Amino acid sequence: MSSQTPSSSSSSQPLKRKQQTISSFFIKKPSLVENKSLSEQGRAADAEYGTNTLEKGNAISRGREGEDEDEDEDEITLPSRKRARVNGFSGGQEKSVDEIAARQIPLKERLPSSSNNQTDRFKFTSSPVDTVDGGQESGRQQKERDRLHQKFVKKLGGVDCIIGIGRSAVMDDDDAAAGPDDNADGDENEEPTPPPTTKGKGRAVAKKSPPKLTPMEKQVIDIKSKHMDTLLIVEVGYKFRFFGEDARIAAKELGIVCIPGKMRFDEHQSEAHLDRFASASIPVHRLHVHVKRLVAAGYKVGVVRQIETAALKAAGDNRNAPFSRKLTNVYTKGTYIDETDELVGAASEGATPATGYLLCITETSAKGATNDEKVLVGIVAVQPATGDIIYDEFEDGFMRSEVETRLLHIAPCELLVVGELSKATEKLVEHLSGSKANVFGDRVRVERIPKFKTAAVESHSHVSSFYAKGMKAVGSLEDVRASELLDKVLNLSELVTICLSSMIKHLSEYDLDHVFDLTKYFQSFSARSHMLLNGNTLTSLEIYQNQTDHSTKGSLFWALDRTKTRFGQRLLRKWVGRPLLDRIKLEERVVAVEELQNPERATQVEKLKSLLGKVKSDLEKSLIRIYYGKCTRSELLTVLQALQMVAGHFSHVKSAADAGFDSLAINEAIASLPTILDDVVCFLDKINMHAAKNDDKYSFFRESEETEDITDHKFGIATIEYELQEHCSVIAETLKKKKVEYISVAGIEFLVEVENNSAYLKRVPASWAKVSGTKKVSRFHTPEVVKLMRQRDQHKEALAAACDKAFTGLLNEISTKYQSFRDCIQALAVLDCLVSLAAIASQPGYVKPRYTDDTQIIVKQGRHPMIEQLLLDTYVPNDIDLRADKTRALLVTGPNMGGKSSYVRQVALIAIMSQIGSYVPARSATLGMLDAVFTRMGAFDNMMTGESTFMVELSETADILKQATPRSLVILDELGRGTSTHDGVAIAQAVLDHMVRSIRSITLFITHYQHLSSMARSFPEQQLRNVHMRFTESGNKEDEEITFLYELGEGVAHRSYGLNVARLANLPASVLDMAKQKSTELEGKIRRKRLAGTVMMVKNVLEQDPVFFTNRDEELIGRLPGAAAQL
Repeated sequence: MSSQTPSSSSSSQPLKRKQQTISSFFIKKPSLVENKSLSEQGRAADAEYGTNTLEKGNAISRGREGEDEDEDEDEITLPSRKRARVNGFSGGQEKSVDEIAARQIPLKERLPSSSNNQTDRFKFTSSPVDTVDGGQESGRQQKERDRLHQKFVKKLGGVDCIIGIGRSAVMDDDDAAAGPDDNADGDENEEPTPPPTTKGKGRAVAKKSPPKLTPMEKQVIDIKSKHMDTLLIVEVGYKFRFFGEDARIAAKELGIVCIPGKMRFDEHQSEAHLDRFASASIPVHRLHVHVKRLVAAGYKVGVVRQIETAALKAAGDNRNAPFSRKLTNVYTKGTYIDETDELVGAASEGATPATGYLLCITETSAKGATNDEKVLVGIVAVQPATGDIIYDEFEDGFMRSEVETRLLHIAPCELLVVGELSKATEKLVEHLSGSKANVFGDRVRVERIPKFKTAAVESHSHVSSFYAKGMKAVGSLEDVRASELLDKVLNLSELVTICLSSMIKHLSEYDLDHVFDLTKYFQSFSARSHMLLNGNTLTSLEIYQNQTDHSTKGSLFWALDRTKTRFGQRLLRKWVGRPLLDRIKLEERVVAVEELQNPERATQVEKLKSLLGKVKSDLEKSLIRIYYGKCTRSELLTVLQALQMVAGHFSHVKSAADAGFDSLAINEAIASLPTILDDVVCFLDKINMHAAKNDDKYSFFRESEETEDITDHKFGIATIEYELQEHCSVIAETLKKKKVEYISVAGIEFLVEVENNSAYLKRVPASWAKVSGTKKVSRFHTPEVVKLMRQRDQHKEALAAACDKAFTGLLNEISTKYQSFRDCIQALAVLDCLVSLAAIASQPGYVKPRYTDDTQIIVKQGRHPMIEQLLLDTYVPNDIDLRADKTRALLVTGPNMGGKSSYVRQVALIAIMSQIGSYVPARSATLGMLDAVFTRMGAFDNMMTGESTFMVELSETADILKQATPRSLVILDELGRGTSTHDGVAIAQAVLDHMVRSIRSITLFITHYQHLSSMARSFPEQQLRNVHMRFTESGNKEDEEITFLYELGEGVAHRSYGLNVARLANLPASVLDMAKQKSTELEGKIRRKRLAGTVMMVKNVLEQDPVFFTNRDEELIGRLPGAAAQL
């Protein structure tokens, strides 16, 4: 007994302690301090407690002697060891409960009380180890224990770390819920921890070698090293897992648990104490939900899949190797098209969604420019979800207004920057894409690639080979078209070619590069078939979103959008941002809108509306997903059935004349719908509708349309299942039963069930494998069943591959009809937009505009299209009459908050609506064809480029002066207010004079400088007229009240009534009183100066003899009426 070692004692000990918490290993064990008085007081209590526990222990041991139970039931789990308090004192000596626990163990199994110091020293417990004499440890022993303790803590990696103890100690949820595939993959993910080496007298020595990587971890590191900028999601069994730093990011973005571990992939020494990667996991069926959230947050996400299945792997040569894995999909914001739903992202509800464009941009210094003030910019924008491609090359000034215009029009969700951008362009890109509340409504992902000196030559060669490859792959008829296409692409400018090449390479990573084959949808941004609305105009006039919260509500697009389909809504957005310049096309569109809201066509229009209402899916996006080969079976059925419904609705229409409408635009759109009916029916005839709805790949094709491979594997599976049924007779003969039937339990098929208390159990051969059982029955697989099931699984895997191959072939076949299907959907989108505009036209107070070739805007009783929908009160209408040959400019004055800005915006919006082809909110409207609308409104600085408010104001004005033509509408709001009064008045007067006299644009000029009103007399035929927003005054001078009438009146408002706005803004009364006093003093002072000046003028005129009048005297006489009016 005394010679029994602690190790042998512990191994024979039947009692099992509950595992202690990790934190207990890090609590430093205090040495026992001898306290005589407390030990004497507690001795009696200890003895009593020990006696009671000893009796309990003996009772337990006696109870066990008579029991004949399983080994697990023999063991008793004791609670974790605690320290016993003596007589209730918390600060006194604490007795180790190790002694007490030991007393509960039978004497024959208890450790010897006289264990030597050497073994006791290395017991690692949360309670202090009793020394032989129970006295204080020596200093040397205490130091040694502290050293071992620190070494152990360092080995574990910290108090809160649960990694490094060994993988058997910690098991995450994924491992706990692992299925068969997880078990199959377990060998690659787990390695047994080698036992510690022993040295000397049984003393364990930790080996300081870095932990080995498992085969799967090596796979992850290998893939990650090639895609360092990608967040990887790795398929492991029945789950997808994140590793390392990716797991931390996923946990933060997705709100899932990250199990701590190594974050780095480079085996850095700082993580040498950790033996596994940090990880997080998601279920397989939630993959795309989480991918969408990560992509919407701006990450580049890669999905790594197992490219072999368990059954085929078991039959292959690499059955003992880890599952082969490969990066199968990469997604970003602009390239995520695997789901038809929109990305749920950072954009707030109601915010303007990004259009899904990827925009590639590069620039170089313009010829002759010594700095980056003038640059040449090339862009290519691709919308993978629809196949649209926009390209452009243009020169831009130091304000980068052209770049801003294109970015705001295209509204990309992702930017690809080729090479270095100039500081001005870089800051503009950062401003537009940097914040979540930016003009795009969402954070924009920016990716950068280098541009080499030979980029132009390499890009031209790459683009040529890309399109030449397409020429070789097509027939003779298509070859001519491909040749024309190649010529078109090769004629693109240098910078556009660089962007196109970069975009092809970029999209090839996402397997989307064949979108560039669809060059029928190539279009130049600068094609002058539409009016150009620059960035300032889009923002100031709130074309796409309001300026308050950047949401769509309150914008012109919101006011006109009554579309019923997503692809119709996208087309209307293009129409709104690009008003037509071609009068013939414009009148065709307006005539179509007029006919659709004609009561005589009500029945046909209702049928058209009901058809559009039945189209629930986004056909345009689904069609491009078919083209990319990313469409699901159920989605394909939905698209084809929707196209069949649309084409079948107008199957009786053989030509445009049969459509039943007078409008050419409507008839052509309807006539193009039934052209695809035969192709759609042909594809639908191949599909088993019920199987497609359930996404059943095995029965997706009708039997007559199945490929040979599918038929062969189905026949093989049927043969094996027949053999399995025939095998029942062999089993019955073995068991000597009349009949045997297979059963299935927990998804395991072909089980033979045998009752445990029957004679049949004794007849079961040893070769049968027991799979499961209960107290009553046992379930077996025979060797033949195991063999046949393995063969059947191999056939199933091969059948699945054959079905996928056949489905891909069907998608490729449908892709050959992409152009005709896309044209049909585009025609449906046109009808949707026309019906939407007709719904707007049917509203009360809207009128059909009349178009002329002259430059003019004549509107009677016009209203603001958005404000009247948002206002509860009635909007006050106003007239406008501007003509190139008569009054072409208005100088608008009036009190603050009097409605000046709303009036000029109303004029611009009515002009834009008319050129979209919409009815306008007015009693009558006659409009010329404008080529552009320019605005300079609001006050803001540009801190990023070091430009003040006034600098931004004048820079935008300079751009307008360069670009405006006699057919442009120009709106300038309070120009010159950002500097001193004299400079501001001088600049405003000079700009207004230049606009009216030199450029001759139609101009609306808002100002608070009443001095400018005298300019009207310097222009003949009232080319410049003074108008003001009317108001009424009431009350005395002390308590003056202003009532805004919001009506336009002739003449000048000589006061701005800023104090009235100050009162509405609730400025303190003392401040208002002081302001009134100063205002009265200044007005009196100015009046006296004006009076003195007028008197001097009269005096000079009267003193001068009329015979000797000069031109200067005549000018003085001409100015006298104006001076008198100002008084």
